[in-house]
Amino acid sequence: MTTLEDGRRILAELMGADYVATKDKKRNSFNEAIQEYSEEVCFGRTWARDGIDRKQRSIINIAMLTALNRPNQLRHHIEGALTNGCTVAELKEILLQTAVYCGLPAAGEAFRIAEEVLRERGLLD
Repeated sequence: MTTLEDGRRILAELMGADYVATKDKKRNSFNEAIQEYSEEVCFGRTWARDGIDRKQRSIINIAMLTALNRPNQLRHHIEGALTNGCTVAELKEILLQTAVYCGLPAAGEAFRIAEEVLRERGLLD
């Protein structure tokens, strides 16, 4: 298997086959280079490495994406974190930690996005 194939497999495991199918439908001659880069380098090389598990990688990504104020990617990585075994309580603590180091506006937005994902999955009342 190539790193690109590994990346696509890992991406599907993290985000779901529907996510990959939707991403493939949006692929075109302009964006295919960045999509392949993401699949090969991000998922096929980095996410495939030993050293830390997927749950730990998800925790790191949630904190970084909160700090960078990247709501669309944050949504996907919150979904992936749940797939990787993060609990609602852990997500709350991760996001509370970001309030201290990233600022309240960034953390507040991250909490809002997380609440949407958790409600969609029936994990919040």
